[in-house]
Amino acid sequence: MVLCNFMPSVTGMDAQSHALQTVSGNIANINTVGYKSSETMFHTLLGSTSSRYGNSASQLQSSRVGVNSVGYYDRTNIMTQGAIASSGGYFDVALNNNGNAFFTVKDRYSGDVYYTRAGNFRLQLNDGKPYLVANNGMVVQGFLPNEDGSFGNTVGDMVIEYPDEIPTVPTSNIKITGNVPADSVADSSYGMMVYGPNNNGANMNMVFSKVENQNNLWTVNFNIDGATVTSEPVDVQFAADGKLVTPKNFNINITWDDGSTSSVNMDISNMTQYSGSSEIKNITQDGKPSGTFQYVSIGEEGVISARYSNDEFYNIGKLALSSFSAPNNLTSISGTLFAANEASGPASFLEDNKGYIVPQALEQSTADVETEFSKMVIIQRAYGLNTNAFTVADEMTQTVVDLKT
Repeated sequence: MVLCNFMPSVTGMDAQSHALQTVSGNIANINTVGYKSSETMFHTLLGSTSSRYGNSASQLQSSRVGVNSVGYYDRTNIMTQGAIASSGGYFDVALNNNGNAFFTVKDRYSGDVYYTRAGNFRLQLNDGKPYLVANNGMVVQGFLPNEDGSFGNTVGDMVIEYPDEIPTVPTSNIKITGNVPADSVADSSYGMMVYGPNNNGANMNMVFSKVENQNNLWTVNFNIDGATVTSEPVDVQFAADGKLVTPKNFNINITWDDGSTSSVNMDISNMTQYSGSSEIKNITQDGKPSGTFQYVSIGEEGVISARYSNDEFYNIGKLALSSFSAPNNLTSISGTLFAANEASGPASFLEDNKGYIVPQALEQSTADVETEFSKMVIIQRAYGLNTNAFTVADEMTQTVVDLKT
């Protein structure tokens, strides 16, 4: 009977003490990136003890009384979305969805894989290589790039390596909008930039020469600094109303002085033949000069890439985001780190990261200071009531002892 008297209040004080620890942990992590707050849940512990009344075995068995006390367990609110705040960090990235998406990280010593919502990543040298790691030092996992820059299904450590310079992007398409003067017999020249495989751009002139005794017919030739156009001249026909008849497009083949070659598709479909001057209204081309490294960042679809001075990108990897059939059942290793188990189901990689990732931002802690202080008041009150119950039980026990003496 003594145990029955003290068990409820003792387990109550223990449970409320643990609940206070949980609240304290939430408050301590109020500014921890990606932290998911926890709460202590209570449940009834049922037991029984033998009554002293009766002398027979049957009487003893039928006179058992219940022992009510309290147990507890912690629940982490994993699916709760934290606020997204801009950080400006090139390696910072937040997940913005219903909570069922996690960054995948690996312990480089044990090889164990874990999952987190904390995207405050950084670089760390391991074995002389710059790895992308989480704030706890675990290596971020991602899809490795193919030779053409696309991504396959192979997942591995994100090692941030890139060339200091990337080569020229040769010009393959040029589109020009301009006018050839209908009332002139002189040549009309149109200058533009063209890029070869091994140079940072050369001046190319497209020259329209009027064909004698032919109405609205011109011959087009090209000359390029440091190269020769090996294609035959092209005859261009305009209509009487000044609009281009043919050809709309044609290819020119270029042999550069260093021996390299390239082919360029010329789109002149917007050229006209009106009276007036020869003018260029617009030129677009897809070539670019070589570029020097500027910085590495993570994009909206989780692609980690190096950017260069010519606005080109070099793909390093793509973040591997994991989801679960029951993410709330993940095992909480810490407030920001989780492990898969049978209840959560195995991890599966998201096929498309679009819509999940916010670059240069971080998901904030889900702990709310006002809510936690409110819980603290309730816990303190509950703990006090349990101490009162313990005191009463103690006094009752002392009274029984005094009666016997």
